[in-house]
Amino acid sequence: MRKCAIIMNPESGKVKSIGGKRQFYDILRKYDYEAEIKYTKKIKDATEIVKNLSDDIDLVISAGGDGTLNEVVTGNLARKRPLVLANLPMGTTNDVANMYGLNSNYLKNLELLLTGKIKNVDICYVNDTPFVYVACLGDYIDMTYNTPRELKKKYGKAAYIMYGLKQLRNSIHTYNIKYKIDNQEYQSKASFIFITNSSRIAGVNDIYYDIKLDDKKFEFAFAEVKNKKEMLKLFVKIFNMDIKDVPDIKYYQTDNLELEFLDQPKTSWCIDGEEFKTDAIKFNFKVDKTIKMLLPKTNIKKLFNED
Repeated sequence: MRKCAIIMNPESGKVKSIGGKRQFYDILRKYDYEAEIKYTKKIKDATEIVKNLSDDIDLVISAGGDGTLNEVVTGNLARKRPLVLANLPMGTTNDVANMYGLNSNYLKNLELLLTGKIKNVDICYVNDTPFVYVACLGDYIDMTYNTPRELKKKYGKAAYIMYGLKQLRNSIHTYNIKYKIDNQEYQSKASFIFITNSSRIAGVNDIYYDIKLDDKKFEFAFAEVKNKKEMLKLFVKIFNMDIKDVPDIKYYQTDNLELEFLDQPKTSWCIDGEEFKTDAIKFNFKVDKTIKMLLPKTNIKKLFNED
């Protein structure tokens, strides 16, 4: 039988529902996998577990949220011999898994993965830190990592809205930035900054209508808003239009971005749903590596140039 390591975050919302589910292991055996579950105990634990897995592992399944997947990918990139990965969503929002074509039924998702196809997926970097689908900065973005876990377990996605409403204030921070793309330098102001390799962010589908995960490029978008009224108007446009077509947003597609803040940001970056603390004001974004991901066949034609 083939060997499968399942990296499971016990704090993820749906993990406890797996527990002793015989059907879960029956599906793995049906597809000739002998599985061992390795539970994480603290932040960055998944990274260390994957780094130290044996080279004879045929498949590594990340069972958690987007943050767990980031840790698994980070550990895999640090290996001399990277392994094939898969993403079994067990978190609250699961942006990456939803983009891939998975849903909330973990047994069905497992079947979709094990009957799927291995694809090379681009991985972006901010300085030396990899991210799978998003690096963003701005007010209220901390909802993704500061919303209490108890609220998320009890209310699911609605917990983010409950937490966000408590944080609402009229003024929005604005930053003076310089950036360089394709040897062209620019200066502007920005309140919200998104560097992404995804069609889904913060639970919103089709932020971009035509994203490819193997084109060695990422999307860079930012906007300046002065208050919450302007912010809400902008979000309405984003929900109803391809972000590239929103006139208040500056958008680029590139393989390299140099970004500098002329004043220190007052909020932390968010990378793949988790807080990224840094005192740096200069950042380089690039697509540096690819990883092999076992994906459901659902959205492969839509998400990849080569099939």
